[in-house]
Amino acid sequence: MSSPAQVAGPPKTVSRLRLHLPTVPEAFASLLRTIVVALFLLTFVLQPFLIPSESMEHTLLVGDFLLVNKQIFAPGSSRHGLIHWLMPYRDVERGDIAVFHHPDPPYLVKRVVGIPGDRIRIEDGRVTVNGETLDEPYAAFEPAAPNPFRDNFPARIYTDPNIDPTWWRQMQSLTRDGELVVPPGEYFMLGDNRNHSKDSRFWGLVPREAIIARPLVIYFSVRRPSTTDVQQASDDRLGHDRELAARLTGFARWKRIFRVVH
Repeated sequence: MSSPAQVAGPPKTVSRLRLHLPTVPEAFASLLRTIVVALFLLTFVLQPFLIPSESMEHTLLVGDFLLVNKQIFAPGSSRHGLIHWLMPYRDVERGDIAVFHHPDPPYLVKRVVGIPGDRIRIEDGRVTVNGETLDEPYAAFEPAAPNPFRDNFPARIYTDPNIDPTWWRQMQSLTRDGELVVPPGEYFMLGDNRNHSKDSRFWGLVPREAIIARPLVIYFSVRRPSTTDVQQASDDRLGHDRELAARLTGFARWKRIFRVVH
């Protein structure tokens, strides 16, 4: 029995993918657009910072590189429509980590512990706000020499030479029944590394207009020694070739890259 005849269809057309290599003007225009977008973001939205000290350990480590959001705390007059839609504005809240202007150094990063109207007291290093002890899982208490002023605030006696004299006088006028009352438009800041941080306990309150940004993400982190780390003594043992590879890859804290800051 013969098989049915097969009818040949129209010849198939082979499609070819053509690659277009950009001309020099096109490549230059693309590069220029990238630069403009990057400059726009760095000018109006994001700004990089490097953490130089241990005052915010273990939330932020020495050698962390941060991108901060400059729009979230920006006043209304400096907000742009598209940016405001992408990164909405809100006011500073208790628990926020904030970047702010400071006389020396020009920028500091600390955590907001007291907002206007709050009553602040510290007893044995534990912070009480409006009569309730704060739950602070981020706070670290690394070993340090006893300091009555640092650990019990506000103090009645001038016991620490690191205290700003002007702040000391202002603090006395703001103290009611053993608590510091945060005035309108001011914020009380503490470092997460409570025993190794010079903060509002020592130099005073931060005005609202000085608060400029909130840390957003750690985009890189370089291993750098901290003065609060416990250093192990070195010895004279000869190493192995695998230690060279470990050193080449160990200069950075790879697990911290792109970590969101809380």
